[in-house]
Parts: sequence; structure tokens; C-alpha cells
Amino acid sequence: MAATANFYKMDTVIMWTLGAILALFSGLATGLGGNVQGIQGCKDVRHAYTAKGFSQNDVPPNAISGENLRICSQGFTCCTDTMEEKLSATSGSEFEDRVYDKSSYLRDYFVRRTERFDEFFKALVDNGHTDLNDLFVRTYGPLYVQHSQVFEDLFENLKGYYYGVDVDLVQVMDDFFVILMQKMFKLLNPQYNYNDEFWGCMTQYMDELKPFGEVPAKLTTQVKRAFIAARTFVQGLAIGRDVVIRVSKVMPSHDCQKALMRMSYCPHCKGLPYVKPCYQLCLNVMKGCLASQAELDAEWNNYIDAMLMLADRLEGPFNIEAVMEPMDVKISEAIMQMQDNSMSISTKVFSGCRTPGIGKREAGPEPGRDRDRRGRGRERERGGPESDDISRRAQGSQPRPTTASGTNLERLVKDVRSHIKEYRRFWTFLPYMMCDDPELAADVSDADSCWNGQRVGRYDHEIVGDGIAEQGKNPEVAEVNMKGDFVVRQQILQLKVITNRLNAAYNGEDVEWIDHEEYDGSGGSGSGSGSGDGNTGPGNDGFTETNIPEDPIYRPTRKPPGSTAGLSLHSHLSWLTLLILGLFVSCVCS
Repeated sequence: MAATANFYKMDTVIMWTLGAILALFSGLATGLGGNVQGIQGCKDVRHAYTAKGFSQNDVPPNAISGENLRICSQGFTCCTDTMEEKLSATSGSEFEDRVYDKSSYLRDYFVRRTERFDEFFKALVDNGHTDLNDLFVRTYGPLYVQHSQVFEDLFENLKGYYYGVDVDLVQVMDDFFVILMQKMFKLLNPQYNYNDEFWGCMTQYMDELKPFGEVPAKLTTQVKRAFIAARTFVQGLAIGRDVVIRVSKVMPSHDCQKALMRMSYCPHCKGLPYVKPCYQLCLNVMKGCLASQAELDAEWNNYIDAMLMLADRLEGPFNIEAVMEPMDVKISEAIMQMQDNSMSISTKVFSGCRTPGIGKREAGPEPGRDRDRRGRGRERERGGPESDDISRRAQGSQPRPTTASGTNLERLVKDVRSHIKEYRRFWTFLPYMMCDDPELAADVSDADSCWNGQRVGRYDHEIVGDGIAEQGKNPEVAEVNMKGDFVVRQQILQLKVITNRLNAAYNGEDVEWIDHEEYDGSGGSGSGSGSGDGNTGPGNDGFTETNIPEDPIYRPTRKPPGSTAGLSLHSHLSWLTLLILGLFVSCVCS
């Protein structure tokens, strides 16, 4: 009877123990299910993690305690602290790449248009010089060749202005016509001995005599406005190019990177590597990380508007192509006008400045031959093949040719106008452009089966506004540097300066040259929202650093402090084994 009783007692203990084991496993499974939500546990995580180029040895075979995680939620997880560090660094670098990629079209467009306009304007000046030289060689022959330096100097000064030389365009044109008058007066009256005093006196009569008619006044105004507008427009494109290049190099701040990790890779730790973040969550994270970039928006929009206004001027009254293309014809007409009025002009000059003494004739063609050549030049101007060419070009009957750069100003300006007006508000639209990427976030309509930052479900927080001031309401990015990013502040200043100069060029005012750096990336890289703690890297340049940690040796999970829910499966089984053995021994002994 005693043996039978002991048997039933032992059977009861065993049944109770098995029940306890089943209950414990049921509770454990419930606990795991509440923390690691993937159907296959960490298997999917291992596939997604290794697809990033990391070692599968980093991934635990089953869910473990997350007590060492610093960003994602603790409890049972598929992530070790090593994985979290690596994935956090990856989220930061992917963010940098995405910002750079989303701004690539804008950046590349400004780079290409700056180069194209620059090539075009340089070719336009060179072609204008070549056209004048060809026309004057045909029309005036050796007389032009002997005095071609006057025209060489004119075009060198115009080209120098475009390249940034500090010259006064009005003075350049005045000097050209003064020297041209002196040269022509001496050719028309070669028998006299002229000195500086005579030339100075004659110059004072230019406004009264108007030897070249209205050509100098009109051409000077046209050249000044057209060259100021052209040079400033190209500089505007260059500044826009540099701003986009520098601001699109974004290094996320510490708090931004934590938000990026929670959004993109904490689902991995929950066993849900293929669940995308909710669209609204993505927007709040991006608005926090790109808050400094959003501060560009107002000045960027002003800059775009000023570029569009100056583009209108380039197509209209400040059209440099319309000035350069017929310049040779206009100067030739001015020369012919002085030749036609040479007798009255000489009489008035000699009357006001005294007739100089007869001097020795300079070596060169005889006077009769000079007059014959001038006469033949005038005949060519008025009735020869060159006359027909000049007439057609002066009347604008010929189609405007393309330049050496293979286009014309009208096509270039239309292209710029149609594109850059689409880039207004680019910096406040950037977070939306980022989150519209299906690789980064779920579709806006997929609101219930996306990652909301904690679990799969609807994201309930409101979407914050744009810019630094609005980020105090942002639930995702804890701190934003209220002073904004240093590089962004620099670019805002650059935009203000170039906008003022674009507006001045629009009004036909003088505009100083902007000595800006080439776009070699030397302007530094922008950062995200900033940590707000004032701590910066060793360069002390206002940027936070992103350090990719080394891969530490894998460490087994320890019990989270103050919690029994994080005991490992191995710990549970060890405890159960001891319990069963203890009960069994006690039953046998009794």
C-alpha cells in the first residue's frame, strides 16, 4: 500500500510539474509574441541584416533580452547592441545618401546650366570680335588692319569685365569712341602734327559734334545693361549651384540619427524587417532632421523670383545676344557717319582747338591712295556684297545664328525659366520627397499596417510644421539646434547677397563681382537638425560627427535590471530542471 501511495504521489507530482512546464512555456510564448512580432522570429531579420553586408553571426538564433539596447525598446529582441550600433550608423549614412540623391536633379541642373550659360556668353563675345574683324577686313582692308588694336582693346575689356575684372563699362565704351575718333580724324587730316593738348581739346567737343551720331550713347547703354545682366545671371546660377551642393551634403545630428534608427531599423529588432515606417512618422522624422534646410526656403524663393525676373530682362531689353551680334554693323555705321561729315567736323575742331602745324608725313600709303581705299570701302559699304550683308543684319532679316556653344540665348533662357520656377519651396518639399520613396516609408494610404515607431499600427501624432521653430512640437526628434546649421546660415547669407545683386541688374544698375569659390565641395558639408547641445567635432566647425563603431565581440544576454520578463529560455529550462529533480528526490526519499 505504501508503494502504491508513493507511486500515486509521484504521479501527481510529475503531472503537476508537466502542467507547470506547459503553463510556463505558454506564458513565455505569450511574452515573446508581445515583443518579437515576426512570424519566423529572427530568421527574417538575419536575411535582411546580411543583405546590408553585415555578418549573420551578429544575429542571435532566437529572441534575446534587449537590456543593452540604447535606442530601440528593451525586452525581447532580435538585435544585439552590436547590431543596433551598426544599423544606427547605416540609417545615418542612408539618410545622407538619400538627401543627396533627392537633390541630385536640382544640383545637376544648376551645374549644367551654369556651365552652358558661361560657355555661351564667352563664345558670344569671341564671335562678336571675330565677326567685326572679318567684316572690317573686307570693308576697310589695310586701314583697319593698321588700327585693329583699338578694336582688340575694346573686346579685351568687355571679356575682362565678364571674367570679373574691375572695369567701368561706360568708361570702356567712352574711351573706345574717343580713340576711334582720334584715329579717324588723323586719317582724314594726315598732314598735321597733332599733340596731346590738341587731342584733349578735341575730346571736349565730342558731345557737341557727335561725330558718330547717336551710336555711342545707344551702344554704351545697351552694352552696360546687357553685360551686367549676363554676368550677374551666370553668377546667380553659380551661387544657386553652390548652395545646393553644400546644403545637400547633410550629416545627421545625434538626435536625428536616433530618430532615423527608431524609424527604419527598430522594426528589425522586433522581428519585422520588411514592415515600412508609417508615412506620417517618416514626415516628422524628416522635418526634424531637415529643419535647418527648411530655413533656406524664404531666401531660396526670393532668389528664384529674382532669377526669373532677370531672365525676362535677358530675353528683352538687356539681351546680350541682340547687342553683340550687330555690334560690328553699328560701329561700321558710326565710322561711315564720321566719314560723311568729316569736312564739317574738321572745320569745327580746327576752329575751336586751332589748326595744328604742318608736320612730317608718317611712313605709310600716300594720301591719294588712302582716300581711294576709304572711297572703295564706302562703296563696298553702300553697294557691294558686304553692303547687302550689313543691311540684312541691321534690319534683322537673317535668322539669329547659333554660337560656338551650339544654341542661342532665347532657347537657354526659356529652358531655365521653365525649370527653376519648379524649384520654389524645394527645401520645405524635401521631407515629402524623401518619404514618397517606397524604399523608405509606407504609402500614405497604408496607415494601419505600418511601423508607427513602437509597433505595427496607426501613427497618431500630428505632422509638425516646417523649420526650426516648429520642431518643439516634434515627437520624434528630441532636440533641434535653435541657431540652425552653420553651413545653412552661410548659404542663406549668400542667397541674400546674390538676390540683391540680381535685382540691381534687373534695374540696370552697376553690380559688383562676387568672388565665390568653385564648386569643388570645399565649402563643407551640411548637417541635420543639430543636437542642440553645442558639442561639435574636433574641427570645431559646427558639425556633429558620425562614428561607425567597431564590431565588438558578441556577448550573451544578461537579465535586464529589475525585470524577470527578460530571463532567457536557457535560464527558464535550467530552473525547471532543478525544480523537477528536487521534487523527484523529495518524493523518492519520502
